[in-house]
Amino acid sequence: MTRATVDVSRGSRVVTLRVSAVIEETPDARSLVFDVPDEVADRFTYRPGQFLTLRIPSERAEPVARCYSLASSPFTGEPPRVTIKRTADGYGSNWLCDNISVGDTVDVLPPQGSFTPASLDTDLLLWAAGSGITPVMSILRSALAHGSGRVVLFYANREQESVIFAEALRDLVARYPGRITVAHWLESLQGLPGTAQLAEFAAPYAAFESFVCGPGPFMSAVTAALSGAGWPRERITTEVFVSLSGDPFAEPEPLDPAEDDDAAQVEVELDGTVHALSWPRSRTLVDVMLVRGLDVPYSCREGECGSCACTVVDGEVTMTNSAILDQDDIDAGYTLACQARPRTDQVRIRF
Repeated sequence: MTRATVDVSRGSRVVTLRVSAVIEETPDARSLVFDVPDEVADRFTYRPGQFLTLRIPSERAEPVARCYSLASSPFTGEPPRVTIKRTADGYGSNWLCDNISVGDTVDVLPPQGSFTPASLDTDLLLWAAGSGITPVMSILRSALAHGSGRVVLFYANREQESVIFAEALRDLVARYPGRITVAHWLESLQGLPGTAQLAEFAAPYAAFESFVCGPGPFMSAVTAALSGAGWPRERITTEVFVSLSGDPFAEPEPLDPAEDDDAAQVEVELDGTVHALSWPRSRTLVDVMLVRGLDVPYSCREGECGSCACTVVDGEVTMTNSAILDQDDIDAGYTLACQARPRTDQVRIRF
């Protein structure tokens, strides 16, 4: 049996992986463990906190793709694992929880995402609520196994039964005494955590780097608490997922030679190599790079995940959807390659 295949007809980045284990984490959450053979292992090198994009089988007219965070660590020798929690009326999460078994295969795009520490030796203050623990767990495991800093986790849930990775967290606390602190917050006992309570919890860790993942109201409360306490913006990283409406697995249409009649010239620095390309004004940078055979980082192609964020070094671009970037990001020169089109005749981009 073939354990993994690369389907060139559906885009060279698409890999079909076999599910090697299904782990019931809670009544509403399960993890899928993937078998990644040596021949595609280089495509699945990932950083703590990144995610995979999965194609969900569907009879709908529109394609269904969802992004799920990796809960595993790239430094502990474990195979990649994504954790999925059912959401009310969530097609993707319910389909995966109800239908995937060991031996099944799933179409996957390689790991992406910027919710990852620059250094695992940094002291980390991690915030998670519900299934937001998934990328946070990857960071936590990696920092303890491969870093030297302290790790503090604030983890909010509705009740004890919904705590994902409860046993794994207990094991880590026992294995790394003095380096990890875990504080559980249960809404059933304590109510929703307020800004003042979150700020009080954070106060002893003012020099730590903060990473925040969970439902929108939770992340807003945490960022408000940290900002109100004077936490520098550059030391607060948040992760946001949305349901994708497009098809990130789709191959872009080939370029029509006529499109070059109104094209800008772009120099793209990717993984230390500079590529000179013709960039038609009707195309996004991601589409142009894919057509040219470049392994551009992307996941959603909708401007919602930030995986394709890059820096405009010279020239100007326009963006169709820039909601994931705030004004400070835009002022610093960041753009989203899946939304960017050239405004000037010459552009330089750095990934």
